[in-house]
Amino acid sequence: MATPHITANKGDFAKTVLMPGDPLRAKFIAENYLENAVLVNNVRGIQGYTGYYKGKRVSVMASGMGQPSIGIYSYELYHFYDVENIIRVGSCGSFDKDLHVRDIVIAMGACTNGNYAAQFALPGTFCPIADFSLVKRAAQLCDEKGVRYKVGNIFSSDTFYNDSSSGLEWAKMGVLGVEMESAALYCNAARAGKKALCICTVSDSLIYPDENASAEERQTSFTAMMEIALELA
Repeated sequence: MATPHITANKGDFAKTVLMPGDPLRAKFIAENYLENAVLVNNVRGIQGYTGYYKGKRVSVMASGMGQPSIGIYSYELYHFYDVENIIRVGSCGSFDKDLHVRDIVIAMGACTNGNYAAQFALPGTFCPIADFSLVKRAAQLCDEKGVRYKVGNIFSSDTFYNDSSSGLEWAKMGVLGVEMESAALYCNAARAGKKALCICTVSDSLIYPDENASAEERQTSFTAMMEIALELA
């Protein structure tokens, strides 16, 4: 059973899928954490693997960048492959003075400048939020592992290079950081009656410009986030 973007067969994906943006991060997780990992999708280089973590069947597949991209992949996983939980494991820029590179943001809600939710024709403004049971357990795991983290709102932006205004305007409302995917994921989960969570590692800071992680570091060194997501699964 193939979709326009996934060539896997029914049953090839586990009930829980970890979803980084970067296909190479998906490959890294599969090769370093999963036993007996099998490549189940590689359409357009969007690699998806299914294997076992501590005896539990788990999948990992990339989402690509942006809300339209994760919107496609999460929709197909929820609706055509019987996936119940998607955990985004991504990177974000920090707006918060207490968050530094490699700290973790657990995105309880996702603000956005995008128009993804307009498709649902709601008579108002929808607030995309994570599943509380996943939020609660992720925070517990951070505490147990001694990982620095914050729980709160994240900003899902449709623009990486913003010509008109500073993302720091969102910090006035207590938003912790910026990424590009979570709002669409949370909308799809809500509409499908499924569960979703975004866990992001801070890769750079708008408060501390000298702090940043390289592309390779984002791909391979954000292991605390990966391990928390795998324990959730």
